Amino acid sequence: MSRIDEVVEERLRAVGQRYTPKRRALVEALRQAGNPVATPDLSGGPSGLPQSFVYRNLVVLEQAGVVHRVVTDEEFTRYELAEDLTAHHHHLVCRSCGTVEDVTVPPRFERFMAQTVFDVAGRSGFSAAGHRLDVIGTCRRCAGSRSGATASRQAER
Repeated sequence: MSRIDEVVEERLRAVGQRYTPKRRALVEALRQAGNPVATPDLSGGPSGLPQSFVYRNLVVLEQAGVVHRVVTDEEFTRYELAEDLTAHHHHLVCRSCGTVEDVTVPPRFERFMAQTVFDVAGRSGFSAAGHRLDVIGTCRRCAGSRSGATASRQAER
């Protein structure tokens, strides 16, 4: 059993749940995805997990602190393993297609950002436990298709 599996089992037990083989398959699918994924991407396919199971168990795993929800402008919420089970990172979120890409920032910027967050929180009497940065914009694929569509319209004129 991997370290992640041990932590997941412990967290589920703490909320009165078991780490079943299907839940293990769901955690493995999230681990292999590498980026936040939408629930439809986790059901069926190689995992063979029913969609209703995925939805129900993502809620349980989120309540246990195993997964983190990433909200996008897209109709589907995306999920990933909790940061303490993987590594600290941030997200690039495409507002056109909803894809989410994990990114890390240079250590110097990360230290600056963390210090700034803690300073701002401290001035407000808020006790910060961490931070997240989601950069919202347009991914390369969507930007490319837009520029291609723009070029096509201009050529028609």
